[in-house]
Amino acid sequence: MRILPCVLFLFVGLLSARGQGGAIDSLNAVLRSTIADSTRVSTLVELSSQLSRTSPKGALRFAVDAKELSERIGYTSGLARAYKAIGMCYYFQNNWVDALLHWRLALETFKSINDLNGESNMLNNLGAVYFNEGDDKAALDYYLESLRVAEASKDSLRTVTALVNIGTVYLNKDASTRLAFKYYKRALPLSKAVGNYDAYGTCAVNLGELFLRAESKTDSAGYYNPDSALFYFEAALEAARSSATGNVPFALKSIGRVYTIRKDFNRAIQYQTEAYRIALANDAPLEMAQSLLSLADTYESKGEIDQAIAKYEEAKAIAVEIGAQYEMKSAFDGLALSYSRTADYKQAYTYLNLSSDIKDTLYNAEMDKKLQAQTLSYEIEKKEGQISLLEKDQELRDVELKRQKAIRNATIALGVLFLVMAGGMYNRYRYTKRTNKIISQEKERSEQLLLNILPKEVAEELKAKGEAEAKLIDHVTVLFTDFKGFTAMSELVSPQQLVRDLHECFSYFDKICGQYGLEKIKTIGDAYMAVGGLPVENATHASDAIKVALAMRDFIAEGKARKIAAGLPYFEIRIGIHTGPVVAGIVGVKKFQYDIWGDTVNTASRMESSGAVAHVNISEATYALVAADPTLAFTPRGKVQAKGKGEMAMYFVRRCNEEEA
Repeated sequence: MRILPCVLFLFVGLLSARGQGGAIDSLNAVLRSTIADSTRVSTLVELSSQLSRTSPKGALRFAVDAKELSERIGYTSGLARAYKAIGMCYYFQNNWVDALLHWRLALETFKSINDLNGESNMLNNLGAVYFNEGDDKAALDYYLESLRVAEASKDSLRTVTALVNIGTVYLNKDASTRLAFKYYKRALPLSKAVGNYDAYGTCAVNLGELFLRAESKTDSAGYYNPDSALFYFEAALEAARSSATGNVPFALKSIGRVYTIRKDFNRAIQYQTEAYRIALANDAPLEMAQSLLSLADTYESKGEIDQAIAKYEEAKAIAVEIGAQYEMKSAFDGLALSYSRTADYKQAYTYLNLSSDIKDTLYNAEMDKKLQAQTLSYEIEKKEGQISLLEKDQELRDVELKRQKAIRNATIALGVLFLVMAGGMYNRYRYTKRTNKIISQEKERSEQLLLNILPKEVAEELKAKGEAEAKLIDHVTVLFTDFKGFTAMSELVSPQQLVRDLHECFSYFDKICGQYGLEKIKTIGDAYMAVGGLPVENATHASDAIKVALAMRDFIAEGKARKIAAGLPYFEIRIGIHTGPVVAGIVGVKKFQYDIWGDTVNTASRMESSGAVAHVNISEATYALVAADPTLAFTPRGKVQAKGKGEMAMYFVRRCNEEEA
């Protein structure tokens, strides 16, 4: 069951869309009248806010006009609000980099005038972008600071916003259930006191879902409690019905879920049917699919399998039509279970495979999201660097203008003219020489940045052609690593120490990959992926990958020994290797990312997840290439069940002079 995500309260104070046309006409009329400059700034900002959702590009023009006017008249408060409006326009164009950049400028400007409300609002907006990009740590940092500022200014509305969003960060972290409860319970009464029904409903429904989490049945906190879940779901329903934007069907089907658990199937079906009816009347296909899935689960629990299959099929059709992948997976899982209960194992197997396929798709989507979060900070730094260069360029132009003015004034005296011209030529020479040096340095830095992102051969092709073609490479060896106990360790050490430890490990991994010619593809959280035999094919990629893996294993083992001796938490590692064909190339046209695709990648990942701590687990395809290597020894594992792959032959590999673990 998917937990309802929190509604992020990005723009506190944004005007309602109701009557928007009339409001815009009135604001334009104000602009055409004779008004003070400060009033003109406020009107431009308000116009931008009105249009930012429906016409962000048009809204941007008003926001930029407000910024330029604020700068001319020295109106700092207006400048802060203009930066905020510009960021909002970029946000609704999905331009995270420019949105973050201008919201940071707004934050600093609000700070300069001690506007705590504006400061809290911008901290929350910044956190929301990082949350949507998958960077929970950065999001949490901003949300916590927003909460601190909001409480200091006694701003109840923004305090609610921060509390709800902090709870949402912790919501899907199993180890942080207590913290999710803590922040939602703090937000619940406060959101009701300020009349924010959306926040109240979000808190209530997520608290209810937490009380029904299956894993909570064994939670030491004893959170599993269907009666408490029902209390909060009914509170969420009341809030949803009091709000113009409340999700009534979600609350209704959640109540039905509790009655299913209680085996009161008739009442469950009553609530879930009402949820579907309201969703259908509102033409809300996602809520229709969710309500049908809930009905199907109830029929399945009741033992009415034919009814369950019919509802799962209806939900599946809607989910496929709108591309709702989580609902598609739930429908596939339900159909697989229902058909197995009717002994139709062929259909059950078909839907089980479909569920496995979509799970891989969802996993890859989450990994892409985390990868985007990793590159977001780099893009921000690059954009800020470009602004800095523009400012330096403006300074150089100012110097040149002053020099030219000096030359013109020097024409008063002929003798002085020749001296000034000579001096000017010399200065020009020095200026040109200095400028060329700066250009050369910047070009060299750009080249180095490109090589840090892409393999040299791919970077050269990209510079020469403006694009790089994806290539099928018949034989490469893919290496995956993953740390065991990473989540547990993250609860025991500070975020700074955790990042330092990861940096130490991945820096060594980068070094050893470089020594043996492996191409690092990416890191995703605590996972590391590299490949041998591309972009230039070679005959030693399998043995090179094994040498790298054994060196990684030894490095982590040495670190573990040091940490144990010091009484500190430590990492342990699993490593998996597989050989086969891949497609390699560049993803997208912006934020270049060199990547590889194909079943070989999935199989290598399965080698890692099916392996064991402190071992290097290789597939039969890799074993066939290195079996004759006299420096290596192998432990056959026989056929091992690999998730989504069935049984596969696997081997542990070690150096020949090492004892078998």
